Amino acid sequence: MKGKVALEEAFCLPRLEEKQKWWASLFAIDAEKHTKEIVDIQKIRIEKMDRHGVGYMILSYTAPGVQDIYDASEANAFAVEVNDYIAEQIKDYPDRFGALAQVSLQPLPDELRRCVTKYGFLGALVNDTQRNDASGDSMIFYDDPSWDTFWQTCTELGVPFYLHPRNPTGVFMEKLWAPRKWLIGPPLSFAQGVSLHLLGMVTNGVFDRHPKLQVIIGHLGEHIPFDLWRINHWFEDVKKPLGLDCKRTIRDYFQENIWITTSGHFSTPTLKYCVEEITDSRILFSIDYPFESFEDGCNWYDQADLEDGMKRRIGKDNAAKLFKLGNFKNAKE
Repeated sequence: MKGKVALEEAFCLPRLEEKQKWWASLFAIDAEKHTKEIVDIQKIRIEKMDRHGVGYMILSYTAPGVQDIYDASEANAFAVEVNDYIAEQIKDYPDRFGALAQVSLQPLPDELRRCVTKYGFLGALVNDTQRNDASGDSMIFYDDPSWDTFWQTCTELGVPFYLHPRNPTGVFMEKLWAPRKWLIGPPLSFAQGVSLHLLGMVTNGVFDRHPKLQVIIGHLGEHIPFDLWRINHWFEDVKKPLGLDCKRTIRDYFQENIWITTSGHFSTPTLKYCVEEITDSRILFSIDYPFESFEDGCNWYDQADLEDGMKRRIGKDNAAKLFKLGNFKNAKE
């Protein structure tokens, strides 16, 4: 399929290449290859896009990004550096690349507005909770009303928010995950962290206060679609009689506020299950490059047994509508 739009695709600042290589050695079979790919913007990436039918890619900074910086002024300065860098890298490729802004959510900055109005960025990507102290034990969730100013900014600008995973830190790493180190990341901890955060936003009323807010989660929904019946049953039949005051059902939020992507989850039966649960109108193609293979993600999707209209909607049309994309390579094919 030509003209696919991919939107969970990472990059890293070149000045941090050695640090990235060290970090990649903890999870990548070939840390050298991973680092070379994540630092590249204009050569390897475009070659892969052309070879595998990706017309447009929306770039975001690799995890944990500014969410691991607990000093507010340092975090905000790093966010500005990252955003200015990627804006410069993609400015000559308007039909191939867009970007999601890095923002620190301590305190609430105006960096998202600057990136959207100055550079035409398409939204924000935040790597789960914001670290709030040196220990890593204190983490900021964004489901409290004190963050409503940020959500209002998203809706005023008309841009979505991507809630991306990050590794656990502090006492949570020490007590829960370090003794079970092979479960850190994609096998379990990423999904557990993001699903807790997103469902906290649901139950603490973020989407009721901001009914136009659009939030994206990757990896075919971080396990949530597979629990929708059970979540809905307990919310509606037990929790609401006990005091939960969500205005709508969990299924309503998935139809009106929440999107999922195929990033790093290349299974046709699983995708079809998600289509049955939340419809193909709320699903977006993505790869999770370079943490996952560009070839694996694209070859799987191109060969997936999906009806043509559905494949096109998930592959590019939904993203074009959500991000209000203009013309991009093979958009009409």
